[in-house]
Amino acid sequence: MSVVAAAQSSQPDEIHRYARYAGVAMLLSIIFGALGEAYLPGRIIVSGDAAATAANITAHPTLFRMTFATYLVEGFCDIILCVLWYIILKPVHRNLALISAFVGVVSMITFAVAQSHFWASSIILKDAGGMTAFTEQQRAALAYLSLRTATMIATLFFCFYGTASAIRGFLIMRSGYLPKVLGILLMIAGAGFILRSLTYILAPAYGSSLMLMPMAVAGIPLTFWLLVKGVDQAALEGRPRPIAR
Repeated sequence: MSVVAAAQSSQPDEIHRYARYAGVAMLLSIIFGALGEAYLPGRIIVSGDAAATAANITAHPTLFRMTFATYLVEGFCDIILCVLWYIILKPVHRNLALISAFVGVVSMITFAVAQSHFWASSIILKDAGGMTAFTEQQRAALAYLSLRTATMIATLFFCFYGTASAIRGFLIMRSGYLPKVLGILLMIAGAGFILRSLTYILAPAYGSSLMLMPMAVAGIPLTFWLLVKGVDQAALEGRPRPIAR
């Protein structure tokens, strides 16, 4: 067997292996994302009450640090996923897979900026770095504003993340070696994320966190499919329904 033939025959095995890695990264992202975005912040942030929120941050520094740490793990996993999805989906269309990876990295940069504001709230409440020039109430208000800013930037992050997810969903749908239905669900989920950002900017009264729910409907089964099944290697070798370049 020639070197070229050997490389071609090993590609399905390689993509199958990376699909399993993607399943692990998605599982970790889901677990730490649920902790860092749904559960732990609710134990710190008191909606509409800057003083109570500041008291929680000051009284529970370990909990605050754990919340930030979950963001770091989730973000790291999502950056790895940008690379893994590129490898998995480039046989379908290399350029679209590259665009999804690039937009995914941009979304993670936006996410990092948002979480920097989350961390800044704890610095504002410390008696250091010139913050003693502000009263306790003023610092509580500034810390709460920093948290609100983090939430605002995170909402803008949805647009980039949703775009990357929608492109991946399209490529999954066309791949032939991953379930078409999962690709369709991911496209819908990506559209929901984009719509959430657009309504936040253009029509706040119509925005709802329910727009984010399709991502769970798509992401959870896709995660377990990758972990259990990986990709259909026989279909991958045939590469049915390629997109015209």
